[in-house]
Amino acid sequence: MSMRGTLGFAQVLAHCGGSPVAAVGVIARAVAADPRDPGPWSALEDLRRALPEEVGAVVATANTVGPVVARAYLSFVDGDMDEAAMSLGSVTGFQPEVPWAAAPWFGDERFLGAVTAAAFAEGTMRIRDHDRDLQTDAVRANLAPWLTAIDAVSGRDPDPDAMARMAILLRVCGRVDESFALCDRADAVGRVAFTEVVRAGTWRHLGNRPETSAAFRRALALDPANWSLHLDLADLAAEGGDFAEAADLATRGEELEPDDLTMRAAAAAYRARSTGSVADLETLTELAPQIPDGYRQTLLGYANGS
Repeated sequence: MSMRGTLGFAQVLAHCGGSPVAAVGVIARAVAADPRDPGPWSALEDLRRALPEEVGAVVATANTVGPVVARAYLSFVDGDMDEAAMSLGSVTGFQPEVPWAAAPWFGDERFLGAVTAAAFAEGTMRIRDHDRDLQTDAVRANLAPWLTAIDAVSGRDPDPDAMARMAILLRVCGRVDESFALCDRADAVGRVAFTEVVRAGTWRHLGNRPETSAAFRRALALDPANWSLHLDLADLAAEGGDFAEAADLATRGEELEPDDLTMRAAAAAYRARSTGSVADLETLTELAPQIPDGYRQTLLGYANGS
């Protein structure tokens, strides 16, 4: 079907068929067939021009691929580059096998020159929301425009927290050196604990426990009241078999956040292993059903010496 035919069919679906969502879906499928082709993208704009109220309602309540794709592009058309980035990140995360970011508008200077680092970083984080496999060569190729844009957006709007968030996608795509380099650039703008947390995650990904611990400790020095950093360090100490250190760190974290069930369970597990405390083992047993399965089994194994 030609693009004119696709648009005409979509208009019939929206107007006569009473299904604007289906109409947007027809055009979105044409976009997905080749996101590099500007025609289907323009067809979304044409459809809204013909049926502004109907398409506007679809975009306003977007929660499936077609409407989210429409929201991304129409936000770009309207000059809302932040929403465009976040919406495209959402649909990319849901269907990373489609090269959505190959869209002509994604590389347009109007987009790259206006989107904020914070919103672009949120878009990169949304790519990871759906637990899809991002490690294949094909998906990495599809994400390449995002990785290229990271450098441009970070250079124009150097926000340390946003740069650290964007560095996660670089790591996920196997660009470890570039991930570290972006964290270094973020530090040059201003040191924040989250940058060290991201750096720690990358070292952990590489299997380097000493560097992981050093990064977490630098993060803790920047944010000493952060109970979750105490938990991260406690888990790392337990992985290395130092349960006395794990118990000490977890206990300090528990003192900072006594209401967090995961923190309490970890502290109880590590104290039980380190000191043989029956009371702590009973506390862990009581809390265990409320802890996510994988971590629950790890804590129970530690506490019972297995």
